[in-house]
Amino acid sequence: MRTNKLHFFLLLLMCFCLNFSVQAEASIHIIKGKVTCEGKGIQGIMVTDGRICVQTDASGKYNIPTLGDSRFVYICTPSGYLTDRKGTIPSFYLPIDHSKKQNYNFNLKKNPKDDASHVFVTQSDIQVTSRDELAIYQYVVDDCKQLLSSYATTDVFGIDCGDIVGDHQELYPDYLKRADQLDIPIYRVVGNHDMNYDGRTHETSYKTFEDTFGPSYYSFNKGNAHYIVVDNNFFIGRDYFYMGYLDEKTFAWLDQDLSYVPKGSLVFFIMHIPSRQTEKQEAFLYNYDMIGNQMVNAGALHQILKPYKAHLITGHTHYNLNVVFNENLMEHNTAAVCGTWWKADVCLDGTPRGYGVYEVNGNDVKWYYKSSGYPKEHQFRSYPAGASKEHPSDIIANVWNWDKLWKVEWLEDGQLMGSMTQYTGLDPYASVVCSDREKMVYTWITPRPTQHIFRATPKNKDARIAVKVTDRFGKEYIQTINP
Repeated sequence: MRTNKLHFFLLLLMCFCLNFSVQAEASIHIIKGKVTCEGKGIQGIMVTDGRICVQTDASGKYNIPTLGDSRFVYICTPSGYLTDRKGTIPSFYLPIDHSKKQNYNFNLKKNPKDDASHVFVTQSDIQVTSRDELAIYQYVVDDCKQLLSSYATTDVFGIDCGDIVGDHQELYPDYLKRADQLDIPIYRVVGNHDMNYDGRTHETSYKTFEDTFGPSYYSFNKGNAHYIVVDNNFFIGRDYFYMGYLDEKTFAWLDQDLSYVPKGSLVFFIMHIPSRQTEKQEAFLYNYDMIGNQMVNAGALHQILKPYKAHLITGHTHYNLNVVFNENLMEHNTAAVCGTWWKADVCLDGTPRGYGVYEVNGNDVKWYYKSSGYPKEHQFRSYPAGASKEHPSDIIANVWNWDKLWKVEWLEDGQLMGSMTQYTGLDPYASVVCSDREKMVYTWITPRPTQHIFRATPKNKDARIAVKVTDRFGKEYIQTINP
């Protein structure tokens, strides 16, 4: 009797497994297509549905098995090629229609410019909440257009590190009308203020962004460099709360994506929330300031980038900060385009409203911060003695794109007096701006202490005093301080 029961149970189990296998096989779809240029297939192009990465064969064809839950199929645009674009949105992706069988084909065109040398401009936190603020953003667009004219013979593109709007996604079309004036491809990142807050999980948070701009994580190549864009705003599913976090789905995709990138390559990794804001990892505190302003699992990201020469490009904080973790890993946290939320032209750390500019030549990278409305040589702001309430006897210099390879010195009557002292403190101009409570509107706006500020006590207060700053690339900038 027991034997018969056991056989019956095993037979039921076999039937269940067979039925499950048939259903699973029936639910698997094949996404297929071809990547061509001038009618010829291109071999070795990475194609992905956001889960599985494959490469095209000798005829340019690809096949990706999917369970039918992928929203897009997209390519990693190779060096030397361009995609079409809609305004500034590159057409490297296609929405998937799982209800019918069709081919998803991509047509590339050869880049008329040699992208071994290229330039990209990085902006973050435009964060517009009204059309009036978009009108002010026009001045930033005009400034950038003028700068780009000096790179007319160079391959140029843009990167936006997120918070394109301040919870007002209905402004995306009006924003695009402004941004499209730049007439370059712009690769965009979803920010926490670009998220949908009405869903129950993280997976619902990036829908409107993807409806407008395409996949929320992807990659592309330019010259010797590999660029990766990810969404690291993890929506908690309650109100507007989030944390800096990369989920396993993204990490699994990254493992595949980077498997096609030779070790030692130059990699730019772009996301909204900074990975970390200090060289050494701080003790973990489970509070909103900690989990919302840096990545909870940054260590895993740093580890996956270890074989490469990597630059992290981030935003979110509304201040400028460069952190060198080691000789092969550096983070560039970009100040806000909106300045003090469009209430003033300066960020809370004293960095002017502006954007980053990166010049890539082979494996060599140079960068500078472009203050909107100023010449590119405007790399710091100096203050006379008495400007700082913290150090009233000292001259002050705020060097917003500083890192430890910069030098900050002062001169009296043309004589070099030595290095200025780095400290953590408030920018005098930002302090004055934020003290105007009526203008600031938002009660939570206050100046933020920064580490890229310097001071020195003049030997002779009546002398002609100047500040000399030398960046990490050896370029010198000098400002005379007017008392």
